[in-house]
Order: sequence, then C-alpha cells, then structure tokens
Amino acid sequence: MIATDTNILVYAHRRDSEWYSQARAKIESLATGRVLWGIPWPCVHEFLAIVTHPRICDPPSTMEQATAQVDAWLESPVATLLAESNSHWATLKRQLFAGRVAGPMVHDGRIVAVCLTHGVTEFWTADRDFTRFPSLSVRNPLLSRT
Repeated sequence: MIATDTNILVYAHRRDSEWYSQARAKIESLATGRVLWGIPWPCVHEFLAIVTHPRICDPPSTMEQATAQVDAWLESPVATLLAESNSHWATLKRQLFAGRVAGPMVHDGRIVAVCLTHGVTEFWTADRDFTRFPSLSVRNPLLSRT
C-alpha cells in the first residue's frame, strides 16, 4: 500500500502550487489504479488546516472546496483512511526513539506509526524529514527516479 503525505495532497489540490500538475497526476494514478492507497487521518486534518489558512494560501480554499477535495479522493475504490489502532502507542514509541525525534517531529512520528500499522510499503512525501524513520520506505513521487 502507498500512503500520501499532506504536502503531496496540498500540491495536488492547489492550482497555484508549482508542483500542482505533477502531484495531481500522481494522485490520479493512485485513485484510478488497482493498488490500495491510503491517507493517514493526521494528513487529512493537516491538509484541511493548510489549504483553508489565509496566511498560507492566498486566496485560501473554502472549507467546502477542501472537504469536497477529500471526498473526491475517497471516491476512489482503492482509497482508504488510515487511523491509529490499539497498538499505536507501542509503534509510535518505537518510531520516536528510532527517529530520535522531539518537538514538532512527533507529528511525523505519529504519521509513520499509523502507516506502519496499516502495512504501508511506500510513503509519498516531499518532506525529507521522514527519512529519519528507517522502518518506512519514503519516496518523493514528484522527483524523477534516476
């Protein structure tokens, strides 16, 4: 399973992003494909907070536009939302120590723990901070592979 990070979702939604075309194409390939893909709940929350924030986006997306976007992604028959499970604490704690994180990086550890619990084999993100978690395979789908 592939999971997507907030930044890829924001780029795929915001036409004013320099990465819009590439991110949109990548998300569309997941949505129309046959492989299960997921969006961690923390990324949904963060996506909504970012695209509707007037200090981040000018103009910001309306909540109607942002929630309609999430609905559209979830219409994909192979899309799923990834949430914390009963084993989340143990998985999160391992990732926090493995990644040597503190402060705001705990949020990234939370996303990693959710992904690992759901068997994510590849996490799509443009955020290099996720490479500090050796248990999760991370790839930036917006950069060509060489």
